[in-house]
Amino acid sequence: MTETSYAPATPRTAAVNELSGTGGRWALAVLFAIYLMLLVWLVLWKFHVPFVGRDDMREIKLIPFVGGGGFGASAPWEVFANIIIFLPFGIYLAALVPTWRWRAVAVMAGASLGLEVAEYVLAVGSSDVTDVIVNTSGGLIGLGVLALVRRKLRSRTGVVMAWIMALATVVVFIAATALIASFPRLGPPDDVDMRVSCPCP
Repeated sequence: MTETSYAPATPRTAAVNELSGTGGRWALAVLFAIYLMLLVWLVLWKFHVPFVGRDDMREIKLIPFVGGGGFGASAPWEVFANIIIFLPFGIYLAALVPTWRWRAVAVMAGASLGLEVAEYVLAVGSSDVTDVIVNTSGGLIGLGVLALVRRKLRSRTGVVMAWIMALATVVVFIAATALIASFPRLGPPDDVDMRVSCPCP
């Protein structure tokens, strides 16, 4: 009788299998979908009724962090808020698709860029290169956070992270909402139609 030898699980294999059979993957996937919906609503409309702005409201800031071209320098609190808001993005991606690594970075950068483009198209805010850089950095920090957590929890990472991310998603958006509530300008201008247009006959 021949003995079958099994190669020890590599860190990457362990990361892929950490959610298997636990229900953790499905829980994280649902939480990630909720997080993405809230993220879009927060970035584009600051948790207000969706609207489309006027053409003259479109702005693009191409110089990151510093002032120029009629724009002021990026406020520290704004940079910090963007990092915190995008930090869960990196954690979710690292938990759901741990083998992506650099592809995860591309996804986060692409998502941030897509939101900035949407802001310009919908005329609902200033499209800023700083946001793309800072948001992607927040996602990278999230990747690093989960890497550290995996070193400690190993096979329990999936279940534990599902609970942690559920709580973190709620806390982050409550904090972000509280921060945005202190802004001097929350809603659309008074002369912007708040109704969302649809191609209805």
